[in-house]
Amino acid sequence: MSKCKVLWLIPAGGYSYKSWVVMSSAVALMVLVTWSQVSDTEKSPNTTSYAHLLQPRRSPSKGPNAPPILAYWILGSRGENRRILRLLKAIYHPRNHYLLQLDSAASYHQRLELSILTHSDTVFQEFGNVDVVGQSYAVNPMAASGLAALLHAAALLLRIRPDWDWFIPLSTSDYPLLPQDDILYAFTSLPRDVIFMGYNNATSFHKRQNVSQIAVDPNIYLKEKSSVFYAAETREKPDAFEIFGGSPWMVLTRGFLEHCVTGLDNLPRKLLMYFNNVVFPLESYFQTVLCNTPDFQKTILVNDDLRHSVHNIEAHLSYRDDPSIVHRAAVFATPFREDDPQLQEIDEKLLHRAPGRFVPGEWCNQTAPSSNATTSTSIWGDIDAVQPRIQGVELKKFFLRLVEENKMASNQCTTYVMHEIPKA
Repeated sequence: MSKCKVLWLIPAGGYSYKSWVVMSSAVALMVLVTWSQVSDTEKSPNTTSYAHLLQPRRSPSKGPNAPPILAYWILGSRGENRRILRLLKAIYHPRNHYLLQLDSAASYHQRLELSILTHSDTVFQEFGNVDVVGQSYAVNPMAASGLAALLHAAALLLRIRPDWDWFIPLSTSDYPLLPQDDILYAFTSLPRDVIFMGYNNATSFHKRQNVSQIAVDPNIYLKEKSSVFYAAETREKPDAFEIFGGSPWMVLTRGFLEHCVTGLDNLPRKLLMYFNNVVFPLESYFQTVLCNTPDFQKTILVNDDLRHSVHNIEAHLSYRDDPSIVHRAAVFATPFREDDPQLQEIDEKLLHRAPGRFVPGEWCNQTAPSSNATTSTSIWGDIDAVQPRIQGVELKKFFLRLVEENKMASNQCTTYVMHEIPKA
């Protein structure tokens, strides 16, 4: 098995532009080719030769009192390298793992560029926790191919970065509202089996969506991105399981995703086949798996996707005049268009992030000049310590309250209650 992660440093003296391009292209090509091999590790019985190379250079501590490790998956498309990098730096922390992916609408050269940009950054080199998927395929984020891509990302992270606690899928239209220090601080207080997932009970979901309608996602079998089409026929309502639904955004635990990807129970695979022909399967697949699996019905399921939806993108929110957004459970906001002025406003007022820089935190609380223009930090702090602000403290209180409320719920899969943090 070939090595599946290649990092390199540009010497301080530098190369000529031509030699740098040749060297970078060659190394990045190795990254992309070997990542495709990682994606197909199930086909090869020899999986031991690369495992030791995939550990971060400065491993975070683990334990009941240590902050958790979050696994982020960022999916982008054609021309979105800059958006991916901006989002990556806004959510970056050395404790976490980051998996970046471009769908088939992006060209080979764009994937090559993304690999070069990430693997040549000093910070990412130092901590070794950012990976790029070299394999390319068509993805419709709200169709069956979107569900398949999410499960593929989870499978990769389970295989190469097995020490994480929660999985958070993001797109380039998402953006954080809190620094990672606040988020990690709030999650530290939670049992590691808490799932965040907006959901509806079975009756209300059936009223909202016709699951009998048959949808076909051509992105499952075509290389180029295509639109979903609908069959004239319908199918009977299933009686082997109840269908639940809710939000397409969620924060899932490692244990739950292991059940969906590698578990011995056949239900997740049966449901995957069924939801292959359902409209918007990301709004119902994980809710249905959880609520039809006895082992997970009693897990702590928080009915909140931790998102703030920006319904009217043109109506710019004023965070100075209306700070209520930071007093809710929202950790991310969506959707934002590229270079939306709101993003700069969030950077300045909520994240305190300078253009092109990382969000300040305990891990990078000292700065020094750097030869790398993309890097503001050259003196590292403690990656196992987090320093929350008032928003992180409030988020922790909110999480703990929801956990206690859910512990008292008799059957979480039949309730639908929304919660908000009281305004300060």
